[in-house]
Amino acid sequence: MNYLIGDLQGCCDALERLLAKIDFSPSRDHIYLLGDLVNRGPASLATLRLLIGLEGSATCLLGNHDLHLLAIAHGSKKAHRSDTAQDILEAPDSGALLNWLRQQRMACYEQGWLMVHAGVLPQWTREQTLALAGELEAVLRGPNWGDFIQQMYGNEPASWRDDLGGTARLRCVVNALTRLRFVDAVGQMDFKTKDGADDAPPGHLPWFDVAGRRTAGVPIAFGHWSTLGLLHRPDLLALDTGCVWGGRLTAARVENGQCLELISVKCEQAQKPG
Repeated sequence: MNYLIGDLQGCCDALERLLAKIDFSPSRDHIYLLGDLVNRGPASLATLRLLIGLEGSATCLLGNHDLHLLAIAHGSKKAHRSDTAQDILEAPDSGALLNWLRQQRMACYEQGWLMVHAGVLPQWTREQTLALAGELEAVLRGPNWGDFIQQMYGNEPASWRDDLGGTARLRCVVNALTRLRFVDAVGQMDFKTKDGADDAPPGHLPWFDVAGRRTAGVPIAFGHWSTLGLLHRPDLLALDTGCVWGGRLTAARVENGQCLELISVKCEQAQKPG
């Protein structure tokens, strides 16, 4: 069986209960984590150790919180008051844990699903999305990853051009894959609004509702957008169901581009948005 799972954010207990509920077997099943593996929840270190232990039966994408942890570790970003990943930074094998994190994926296409943490720009095809994610993965895995992390943050360029290069190109890619919610009709990203789909800024739409989106018809699964909640369409799955905010952790059993079943567990985490 193959399962896609929404944002964990360090809620290890909820993940363990969800795996028990689906009767997960590492020798038989495979799970795909859609990013934001750590931070804000109570057990980021335990979550990483669990996922590392599932190597071979778990594919992990990186989300904005995972990149935030790497930026803190590098020294290019200060921790927020609401961050809860200090246990990873203080672990005796912190270096190995962070190195494992850097090796994870930014996007993948398996089981008939294109998987990202946040979104796909309307101008991108499935193939282009995977190629651009691969460019970013190569940088994060390389010896100069810290140089990019130091320049990663910023809202510009807010729209894609095929002739973008260097840091600007990578920043646009990382923003789309890990931060995207709303875009305007020409694909310019908005990073201010974090509300649900019905509260789009003027002139904007959820990225998946833009007319002419080049991945229309490609089954896409993503997380990141807890205020959107569970969204289940034939070719679209939004699986961030707000576990870290006291909501639920959700898994989708998938096969050949179809969602066959949705399974969730209640998360007891009492973190408040901030």
